[in-house]
Amino acid sequence: MRFIKMHGIGNDYVFVDCLGERPERIGDPAALAVEISRPHFGVGSDGLVLIEPSQIADFSMRIFNADGSEAEMCGNASRCIGKYAYERGLTRRQEITLETKAGVRTLWLSARDGVVTSVRVDMGEPRLRPGEIGVDLPGERVLLAPIQAAGRTWQMTCVSVGNPHAVVFVEEDPAGLDLQTVGPAFENHPLFPQRTNAEFVQVLGRDALRMRVWERGSGETQACGTGACAALVASSLCSLTNRRATVHLAGGDLDVEWDPYSGHAFITGPAAFVYEGEWGPS
Repeated sequence: MRFIKMHGIGNDYVFVDCLGERPERIGDPAALAVEISRPHFGVGSDGLVLIEPSQIADFSMRIFNADGSEAEMCGNASRCIGKYAYERGLTRRQEITLETKAGVRTLWLSARDGVVTSVRVDMGEPRLRPGEIGVDLPGERVLLAPIQAAGRTWQMTCVSVGNPHAVVFVEEDPAGLDLQTVGPAFENHPLFPQRTNAEFVQVLGRDALRMRVWERGSGETQACGTGACAALVASSLCSLTNRRATVHLAGGDLDVEWDPYSGHAFITGPAAFVYEGEWGPS
């Protein structure tokens, strides 16, 4: 089975082009995701992404976390697919559509001399009602709500960008946070029956955020596109930032906008090839 390893500012995935790969060679994608994502013994990645045909969009994406669970949406993986499709000749258009479990998303590709330099992704309209997010709390929105986790009380703001996020604002640089302890406490908290992603965000100004992310099913990652959107939406709702900001993550920066007219969130950033290979029995 041929694979391509790509990353969006450090959020790295193993991609399989199912447009040209026989399905039987993939087998169980959840089991494959666990095996292929293992550091040292596998390719090593945050998960597995299948690029598939679609009847309602130009392409379809299925994404499996490193633990084998299937995710609804990933902004960084979406940008990688845009770059792959354009540079490998699957499309010559610079506006394409991508079917995901969270709905159809539009991608705009910026290219120079046949190389995609950045991709803007319409991430859809963020959901704010607890029932739409998957958080077991009452009310219309969860804004700065107290939560007990890892031995202390935090305040979280919950947003769904196709998948659930708990955003926590911290005064200090989140680089000093014991995320290996705090992250799992949020991901597996009883308030989130389907688990959650968690973002720990420092507000640097009206147009800048610094963030670390713990991804459901993958652990800490270098970046998260849906998480960056959730962080901006949460900070805007809490009157901490404007509706457009640069989000600084461990792997790089994303430009994030929450459009007041359409209500949709957008991310813009790069994507990169790492290498290609063949996966199969030794």
